[in-house]
Amino acid sequence: MTRPSHGMLHHVEIWVPDLDRAVASFGWLLEALGHTPFQSWSNGRSWRLGAAYLVVERSPALTASQHDRCRPGINHLAFHVEDHQTVEALASEAPRHGWNLMFPDRHPHAGGEQTYAAYLENTGGFEVELVAINPPEPD
Repeated sequence: MTRPSHGMLHHVEIWVPDLDRAVASFGWLLEALGHTPFQSWSNGRSWRLGAAYLVVERSPALTASQHDRCRPGINHLAFHVEDHQTVEALASEAPRHGWNLMFPDRHPHAGGEQTYAAYLENTGGFEVELVAINPPEPD
């Protein structure tokens, strides 16, 4: 592993009310995106890609039983995806792992015509965006 650049993201920690449910949905997605399992303890798991990692944890300090992405804080995480075929393959497989396609009437351009992406929300209310690095050429 190369030394991370100054200012590069080190890790993201997401507190969840249901660890098993979060591990099932985030674990599938992160591993499909090339992350590998990194850490595991009674209240949490993490997956690493390069120098950065993502944690899901059931903290005893939680102050609510549900995540609300519309409250102040992080609304969603966005991940680069190789191409539009991969966006579609992941969006198709996602419901089997606790994710639902958001904005299906505007998919894959819910973020605008210049973007090819899938917006997914899991059963815990967390949102991710899968953005094609190489979107298809316009007709």
